[in-house]
Amino acid sequence: MPGDTDRAYTEGRGRGQAGSCIANPGNGLLEVMARYIDEILQPGERVLYSTNAHWIFYFPAILAWIVAIVLFAISRQTDIYSIMILCLFGSGLVALGALYWTVKGWFHRFTTETDVTNLRVVHKTGFIKRRTFEMALDKVESVDVDQTILGRILNYGDVTIRGVGEGIETIKTIASPLAFRSSITTR
Repeated sequence: MPGDTDRAYTEGRGRGQAGSCIANPGNGLLEVMARYIDEILQPGERVLYSTNAHWIFYFPAILAWIVAIVLFAISRQTDIYSIMILCLFGSGLVALGALYWTVKGWFHRFTTETDVTNLRVVHKTGFIKRRTFEMALDKVESVDVDQTILGRILNYGDVTIRGVGEGIETIKTIASPLAFRSSITTR
């Protein structure tokens, strides 16, 4: 039943991970931007776990925004005109870089999907140039998690999936890698 699949799909997701929907009077909900997994689900298949790239992708942007704000604050505190202009120029330049890194991080997170269904593991990256990886759960031989110290503290890491006769795939910097591994190995 479509209703059962949809319910299991949305119930299987974490907070804030359902697709973007808007209300459409008369037609129920209209999907604004369909996720890749929505397009490829087979009859009887349901999403058990869904994750995304970790927010650490925003780290360069966060640092650049901090530097831009500090430079701007210094420009407001100094009485020397040349230092003030130099700090304002530097602040603007760093803010442009921060804006670039913010958009780049957001776009990467927006275009990356990683899901585990009751039948397979699906990972998709890219928007125009799309790269997908799918592996049947019964073909998964092992799932390895690699986390740095910072990754353990902030709960992100790399997951390597080894398949029987299907090769090796590494998914970089995903959120909650241990929960992702558990969703694959626990059946």
